[in-house]
Amino acid sequence: SYKPFACGVVVHPGIDGCIQLRDEHGLTPDDIEAIELRVHPLVLELTGKDSPKTGLEGKFSVFHAAAVALCFGVAGEAQFSDQCVQDPQVIGLRKKVHVEADENITRTQAHVFVRLTDGRTLDRHVIHALGTLERPMSDADLEVKFRSLAAEIIGEQRCDELTRLCWAVETLPNAAALAEA
Repeated sequence: SYKPFACGVVVHPGIDGCIQLRDEHGLTPDDIEAIELRVHPLVLELTGKDSPKTGLEGKFSVFHAAAVALCFGVAGEAQFSDQCVQDPQVIGLRKKVHVEADENITRTQAHVFVRLTDGRTLDRHVIHALGTLERPMSDADLEVKFRSLAAEIIGEQRCDELTRLCWAVETLPNAAALAEA
């Protein structure tokens, strides 16, 4: 399996649920009154830092992970940077996150509830987080992740070429073409 998000795998189900709700309902941070996550007990044990100060600490904060998922709809390297951890909008949303450990939830699950300022409550039960064996990342997901990590370093053109070569690796006469690209 592949990790779709740039943080500890135990928070991936919560991120997944937050992104699904954000995308499905077109949520913005201003729409959100409160966020509740019910998660496996290990999540709070490993990522219970509610006020991270650095990007690295953000990677170990289920609170920060939920906030960036709802703010941006992604949880990549940029969302776990020092700058993002210190972003006032992210901090404001992070303070609205409440996390409860639930012994009945497995490590690949999370139950996400988002209470909106209009009084509605949205919920999503993630049974298998994106990136698990039961719900693997699609080819499109893998390509987006690759591009998000590589484009700034090697440029869009080289990303295009490497992507094309990777998807065609079984038909290449020589795998050295990948290394050369």
